[in-house]
Amino acid sequence: MKGIILAGGTGSRLGPLTASVCKQLLPVYDKPLIYYPLTLLLSAKIREILVIVTPQDYKHFQRLLQDGSQWGISITYALQPKPEGIAQALILGDSFIGGEPVALILGDNLFHGTHLVDILAHGTSLTEGALLLAYEVDDPNRYGVVEMDALGNPWRLVEKPQHTTSRLAITGLYFYDGQAPALAHTLTKSARQEYEITDLNALYLQQGTLQVHVLERGFAWLDTGTPETLLQAALYVHTLQNRQGVKIGCVEEEAYRQGFISQGELRLLAEAVCHNAYGQYLLRLADYPASCSAGYHNACC
Repeated sequence: MKGIILAGGTGSRLGPLTASVCKQLLPVYDKPLIYYPLTLLLSAKIREILVIVTPQDYKHFQRLLQDGSQWGISITYALQPKPEGIAQALILGDSFIGGEPVALILGDNLFHGTHLVDILAHGTSLTEGALLLAYEVDDPNRYGVVEMDALGNPWRLVEKPQHTTSRLAITGLYFYDGQAPALAHTLTKSARQEYEITDLNALYLQQGTLQVHVLERGFAWLDTGTPETLLQAALYVHTLQNRQGVKIGCVEEEAYRQGFISQGELRLLAEAVCHNAYGQYLLRLADYPASCSAGYHNACC
């Protein structure tokens, strides 16, 4: 399975923070925001990744992420001249996807919790249809919402509903089969002049091939699109890292765990930033084989 990170958009809800830099490059405690969705894709054993960025931000992402080879993966880029909805990512990524299954994640989303690796394995095993993750929220009118039937199956999807009986928001991580770009091409723009991801998901629902996994209690999904939620994400990461002694969203660590880079390659990456706490953390990891080094757990994204 291939992976796409949608890191375009204007970040208008975060202004003036985003007046000179896009939100996916803003810090969430000790890492750029985009490290968290990128680490998640590595946790899913995805090594071919397309990052969709605005033309003005391309050079900044290229400087930060390069081509991914330092982490044993491949990162390419596609430009989004104008933000026209989440489903636009599948249109822009059509040639990259090449008819293969794809995981699409929003560049401002952070996931953390137990059994995350199992959920990712289920998503990456998808060969037909689509898999969405749902999360119970207090303000469903801000999101695309799924309504479930008495058997726990999805029966209706609504984008930013004014009135709904469901509090299950669709998160910013989607797994699709190879027909997703073709279906995205059939969409028409909504009243917001966007290709709505909810409309694409509704096509899979009509086909009877849409699955929804409801994230259990204790699982954290953070959509960092506002100053308040960006602060909440930073505090969440700070608290867990300082209490547990392990990092969340550490790309180098996950690349090492997955065997994408060797112990020696990890040490070289660590030595390049050894003057700070992040580099010192990587140096400690490089002292142990990937299979047994301290701090590894199944909720590291």
